[in-house]
Amino acid sequence: MVSEASTVTDSESVTTITGDETPAILLAEDDAVTRMLLTRFLTGAGYRVDAVTDGREALDKIIQNYYPILVSDWEMPEMDGPALCRSIRNMQLDGYVYMLLLTARDSKEHLIAGLEAGADDYLIKPVHEPELIARLNTGRRVLALEHRLREANLQNRLLSITDALTGAFNRRYLMEQLPNEVERSRRYGSPLSVVMCDIDYFKRINDSCGHAAGDNVLHQFVNRMCGSIRSASDWVARYGGEEFILVLPETPHRGATLVAEKIRALIAATPFRTPTGEMPVTASFGVASTGPTGPDLSLTVETLIGAADTCLYRSKQSGRNRTTSCELTPVTADRAALGAELSLGTMI
Repeated sequence: MVSEASTVTDSESVTTITGDETPAILLAEDDAVTRMLLTRFLTGAGYRVDAVTDGREALDKIIQNYYPILVSDWEMPEMDGPALCRSIRNMQLDGYVYMLLLTARDSKEHLIAGLEAGADDYLIKPVHEPELIARLNTGRRVLALEHRLREANLQNRLLSITDALTGAFNRRYLMEQLPNEVERSRRYGSPLSVVMCDIDYFKRINDSCGHAAGDNVLHQFVNRMCGSIRSASDWVARYGGEEFILVLPETPHRGATLVAEKIRALIAATPFRTPTGEMPVTASFGVASTGPTGPDLSLTVETLIGAADTCLYRSKQSGRNRTTSCELTPVTADRAALGAELSLGTMI
């Protein structure tokens, strides 16, 4: 099961704007009378309007809150309309900002300069109210189209990093994201743990009950794991077949071992429901953790996963349905990288 907090970055966040909604407008106008009249008219047309007196104030406002539409005068103190448009276009915002410039300048050179600064449209003052509404309706169509495009891109991104059967992240995402987790743990001096788990005798389930039952077990297995971890920071990836890896940032060795044991007990305690009836399932776990202050420069993703895999193998060798764990201090990490014996602790 994919956690949105882990999947979607700030730059990928989607602000809902549809063609049926009336988006908020930020109005930047230094003339008090014009500002009052435009605010009254736009409010009467159903828009929520926040009005400011200059471009600098408008920029501060849009940094604090996302506004889908900006209506700005050209001539303003502190920062004029084109400069405001350029600044906004250079920012990373939650969504697209449709910008409409109001100007008394009607020469082609000035209009081209405004559009090149990042404005989407312009109106010549004095503003004709029906024309303003028509331009804003165009802006709303652009915003709705941009929102649909962002949603489609987000869905494509999710599909590319998600295992279709279980809803967990796929191996591609694991190998892209885990190095970032290691680097973050190293930078902030915080522990990082990975848990490798494998469903015991999974081939027997497929052989005796069919692949549909096996698929059902895999899906429920991931759901139980996701319900036992922190959705805001921890995440699950399918490593291959019936093997999964849990990534537990800021989790020390003991805490990770307890998480693995909690999940192991949960899996074993309640039979899984399948099309052929209820089925008892157990799983084996291998836990590998950095030291309390995080990994040193020598620890690699491959070493961390390899240590968890070694622990998982020991759990299988020891009878399955158990957890084996290790803490990778700089010395044990070097030995693990060389394929030497790890210092292992086992919990049943």
